[in-house]
Formats: sequence, structure tokens, C-alpha cells
Amino acid sequence: MATIKIPLKTLASYFGFAMGQCFSFGLVGTFILFFYTDILKISPVSASIIFLIARVWDACNDPFFAGLIDSLNLKRGKYRPFMGFMPFVIFIITVLAFINIDGSITTKTIYAGATYILWGTLYTISDLPFWSMTTALSDDPQERAKAATCAMLGVNVGIGLSMAIFPTLCQFFAEGRADQGYLPAVIVLMGAGLILMLNGYINTKEKVRPQGDAAKVTLLQTFKVVARNKPLFMILAIFFMNVFTNIAGNIYIYFFTYNLGNAGLMAAIGTITTCSSLACLVTPFFTARFRKRDIFIVLCLLGILARTGFYLTGYESTTAVIVWLAIITTIFMMTNPLVSTMIADTVEYSYYHTGKRCAAITFAGQTFTGKLSVAIAGGVTGLVLAICGYVPDTTQSIETLDTLFLFISAVPIVGEIVRLIVLKFYFFNEEQHAQLVEKINRGEFDPATKL
Repeated sequence: MATIKIPLKTLASYFGFAMGQCFSFGLVGTFILFFYTDILKISPVSASIIFLIARVWDACNDPFFAGLIDSLNLKRGKYRPFMGFMPFVIFIITVLAFINIDGSITTKTIYAGATYILWGTLYTISDLPFWSMTTALSDDPQERAKAATCAMLGVNVGIGLSMAIFPTLCQFFAEGRADQGYLPAVIVLMGAGLILMLNGYINTKEKVRPQGDAAKVTLLQTFKVVARNKPLFMILAIFFMNVFTNIAGNIYIYFFTYNLGNAGLMAAIGTITTCSSLACLVTPFFTARFRKRDIFIVLCLLGILARTGFYLTGYESTTAVIVWLAIITTIFMMTNPLVSTMIADTVEYSYYHTGKRCAAITFAGQTFTGKLSVAIAGGVTGLVLAICGYVPDTTQSIETLDTLFLFISAVPIVGEIVRLIVLKFYFFNEEQHAQLVEKINRGEFDPATKL
């Protein structure tokens, strides 16, 4: 069976959908807390409770919605139809989340909680089919690597641009407005995002679709399918090690404020993240020549070397700190599309062993693990600050400063070591995937483990 090539126009449009969708993610992720505390006048404690409830709900709903999406088989495709109507939903809920309503603090808190939790739920329903489309655009691992790379680049660019453009838009619309220009700025930016997402829908088509019994999946069967996907759980274990990088990211603001004496350097992290995301573009070049597992091992080793060099250099020189962080972030960014493409390949593994093709619940593992690592990192960061002896709004001790530096430089090495251990036992390589795809195309499945 001939390899399904993904046209450049489709890749560009897929990138655009990711970018447009992540305008919403960047706006909510970066600016919603300030909107709650400084514009709605909600207390920080109330905002924290809203975020906590939302995270717990997110952890519960990802697998459920993924299973539901996989159990559907709509006329225009399994995943693509969601890309057609969810852009309008994302536009509306993002705008609603930034409306400065009139009312008591209690009313505003309830409104904020309801719109934030609803935003997270609807974003999940949009995000899961989008990522699952990487498995429907082509059955070739190299083509999927291109799609996943474009998607991940779109995510990073969308978040980075929202952080860069939104403050300027707010300032432009701020005069005479109690919400400091937030609402019109959100409408303008999300309007652009809506256009990008709809263009992504128009120019993407599902080329790989299950037929016959493979297309008939119940909600219960989707969970059975993912339970038998052994390679997936190994990749998710690797992905979960991002928790150490997330802890370091949470500590950056304290490190820049107290170790380097300049909180404004946080802007440099945004610039580094946006620029280093371009490193994703080289992923297809390497995956075309080497096994993904081997590439991942090399990146882990490079990460260990870079963080060791960072720790040994120290933080006396701001320039050296920025250079090391740029190197470390670039290496880290290259691992993200690898995770997505390796997860996409495991769809055929479970398909062969169960006779059911369930990409959405497979990618739900990625979104769930990502959210879990962020949530745990958030909780651990407070513990880290206590261990450091951190005291707000005062000069920190040398011991505290050194411990903060330790956690952003050397401690993430633990995650890289764990990744190397898991990768040592990872068994599902490109050759095995190609063999399974060939058997599936011939209609051959493993009868011993079929659902």
C-alpha cells in the first residue's frame, strides 16, 4: 500500500489551527489570574480554589471525552468534524471568560469559576480531536512526524504571540474602559485565531479511517484498548518526567527576582521559548534517519550535559544564565514532537492487538499526563520554597539562593536519568510499527487479544 503523503498546504493549515487554538490557551494561561484579581477583584485565594477545582475536573474528564470521541463515527470523519465547529465554541467561551460582569464579589467568583471550568472542558473537546488527526492524516511515521512537528510549533508560536501581542492590544483599547481593554483585545486576538482554526479545518482531510468492525467502538472498549497499549504507558512515563522541568519553570520568577535581582528577565524566557520552538522543525530530519528512541536518548544525554554545565558555571553572570537556559530550552523543545509522534505510532499497536482504532483516548494519555505533571509541579514548588527557606519580599540568604539555583539547573537531571532508564526498555521501534501497518492493511489482526 502506497505511503500517504501530507501536502505542504495541509501541514501549514494544521500549524495554523494549533496557533489559533493556542491564542486561547495563551490568553487564559497567562492573563486570567491578573484579570480575576485586578479587574474582577476576586481574592487570590478564591482564584486558587477555582484553579484547583478545574485541575481535578480536567484529570477526570480527559479520558471520558476521549473515549466518547473515539466511540463516535460521524459522516465527515471521526476527528475532523470537531475541527469544524469547535473553533466557534472556543472563540465564544474565551470571550466570556474575560467579561468584567457587574455584581457582588460572590457573583463574580461564581461567574469566573463557571467560565474557567467550562473553558477547560471545551478546550479538551477541541484539543483531543486535533491531536488525534495526526494519526488520520497519514499512516506513515515520517509523515506523522511532520504533522506533529507543525502542530507543536503552532502551539508554541500561538502561546508566544498571545503573550507578546495581547498587552499591546489591551493598551490600545484601555482608555475609558474599566476592564483595561481586556475584552476588546480578547475579541480581536481570538477573531484572528478563529480564522486560523477554520482554515485548518478546511484544508485538512482524514486519509486513514477505520472500516467495518474497527469503526464500531463502544465507550467501554476504548478504555480496554488503551489498557492494552503497553508502549503508550512507557512513553507517558517518559513524558511525565517533564514534572522536573515544570518545577524549574515555576521557580524562574523567584530566581530572576532574588538571585539576579531583575524580575523583568522573565520576558527573556518568553522570547527564548518562542525562538527555541523552531528547533521542532529539525525533528522530521532526524526521524527520517534515526530511530525516535535513539534520538530521545541523545537528547536526554545532551540535556544532562547542558544542565551540568549550567550548574558548574553558576549564576554570577546573567549572560551565561540566559545562554545556558536557551540551550536547555532548545533541547527540551525537540523532545515534545518526539513524544507526540511516538504516541501516534502506538495507535497501530493497540489497533493490531484489539481490532479497534482509538486515537483520541490514546492522545488523552498525553494531555492527562501533561496536566498531571503541571499540577504536581505546582504543589511541589511550594514545598521547594519552604525547603529553601524562602521569605517573601526580603533579601534571601545565600543558602536559599543556592538552593533555588540548584532546582532550576541540576535537579531536572533526575528526570533525564529516569527517562534514559525507561527508554532502555522501550521495545516498539519503527520496524515493528511498519510490520504491524502492513498486516493491518492486509486485514490481519492478533486474534488472541482481540476485543
